[in-house]
Amino acid sequence: MRALKKKMQREGVFREMKRRRFYEKPSEQIVRAKGEAIRRARKFARKKAVWDSSIGPPKPREDADKRPARARAG
Repeated sequence: MRALKKKMQREGVFREMKRRRFYEKPSEQIVRAKGEAIRRARKFARKKAVWDSSIGPPKPREDADKRPARARAG
């Protein structure tokens, strides 16, 4: 069950279900889609910059160890 949930989360099934819970106007769909595209482009650019060694990898979060183990699980 845990493996299934993790796979569904990676594929975005839960996000999609939450998004489809209510009607979304076409104008809202366009705004959301553009925002998602911008986020993807920034993420790709960041990964490419790390790969090209023009910037260093992201630093681990400092508060990651302070959170309880259950909260870290995801």
